[in-house]
Amino acid sequence: MYAEERQQAIARLVMTRGRVAVTELAEEFSVTTETVRRDLSALERMRLVRRVHGGAVPAASLSAMESRLDERDATRAREKERIGLAATRFLPADGGTVAIDAGTTTARLVNVIPPDAQLTAFTNGVPIAARLAQLGGVELHLLPGRVRNTTQAAVGSVTTQTLHRVRVDVAFLGTNGITAEHGFSTPDFEEAAVKEALVRAASRVVVLADSTKVGRDTTVSFADLGDVDVLVTDTEPEAVPLETFTAHGVEVVVA
Repeated sequence: MYAEERQQAIARLVMTRGRVAVTELAEEFSVTTETVRRDLSALERMRLVRRVHGGAVPAASLSAMESRLDERDATRAREKERIGLAATRFLPADGGTVAIDAGTTTARLVNVIPPDAQLTAFTNGVPIAARLAQLGGVELHLLPGRVRNTTQAAVGSVTTQTLHRVRVDVAFLGTNGITAEHGFSTPDFEEAAVKEALVRAASRVVVLADSTKVGRDTTVSFADLGDVDVLVTDTEPEAVPLETFTAHGVEVVVA
């Protein structure tokens, strides 16, 4: 089979199955995994597939587009409120330190932080910082960086460099996607870099995500499943089995 014929066949398989693994394709076409990766790269350049960690999906199934903050804030609002409330159990004791990622679900946590809490808080989210600034017991550190209009999050090298010097008890993060293969992901490279730095800065990592995020791949991975300690969500995950999270040491809390 010529390379062009194999690539056409691979494209058809991706469209039919929705997702294929590199190893699966290598076995099916009796070629090396390196050959499959070259084929997938060629198909991605033609915009027929999109490469993801360990394989490929149809190009239309993953979007780098992000909805605006106000649109996302109105989506699954009740579920996010339950998640935020459930996540309060992971706040450190008075005198502790937290890092809170920009996002509409993490904002629900901030809204229910007890008014008498005594915490040191770091955040890259402008709306989150505005809320934390109203809590008299919180020593607030707004992380520097370029603020993205879409998410109102500070990003860039100055943000990540600052976080490399920080150590906190707990980091609370949002995510756009969660899969076993790609871990926790988000559409933007700069936001992914900040999220990765938040993960590295924390003794404990808690991700807040409604159940629609589970089983969804977005462009840039910022953490493997094993990098996260707790996932707080609104229903028991189905797209990624609960046993998979448990095997990676992730505690799943259903709000």
